[in-house]
Amino acid sequence: MSVSPTLGFNIKTFVHGRYTLNIWDVGGQRTLRPYWRNYFEQTDAIVWVVDSGDRLRMQDCKEELHKLLQEDRLTGASLLVFANKQDINGSMTDAEIRDALDLPNIKSHNWKIWPCSAVTGKNLVTGLDWVVGDIARRLYYSATMIPSSVAGDVVATS
Repeated sequence: MSVSPTLGFNIKTFVHGRYTLNIWDVGGQRTLRPYWRNYFEQTDAIVWVVDSGDRLRMQDCKEELHKLLQEDRLTGASLLVFANKQDINGSMTDAEIRDALDLPNIKSHNWKIWPCSAVTGKNLVTGLDWVVGDIARRLYYSATMIPSSVAGDVVATS
C-alpha cells in the first residue's frame, strides 16, 4: 500500500456516525498555502496532519498552524492534530509534537492530538469520533433535538 501527500486538493463527502462530513483535503506544500483561505467558509473543524518523522519542519508546522488559527473565519473551529507515521521507528511521540507545536497555549480552539498511522489506519476513526463529537457539543448543545444528519465542512491539511 502506498500513501502519498496531497498534491493540490481533494474533496470527499462521507457519513461518520449520524453526520455527513464534507472534507476538503488541502495540500500543505508552501506553494499551496496562500490558497487555504479559499476553503475557510463554514468550517467547523481543522484536521492538521503532522509528519511525526520530520523533526526539521516542526517549527514551520507550528508557525503555520498558529497563523491559521488567527483567521476570523476559523474562530472556534475544533482542531484535531493527527501525529501521523507513528508506525515508523524514531517518530516523534504525540507528547513531543504537542510541545513542539505549543498546543497547550492554544486557548481559542478546542484541540486534541492523536498519534496515528495513515498506512495502518490506527486511531483515524478515534480521531474523527473526537472531532465530530466536539463539533456536535459546540454547535448543538442547546438544541432540543439533534438532527439525524448535519453537513459540516472539515478542512484537512497535510
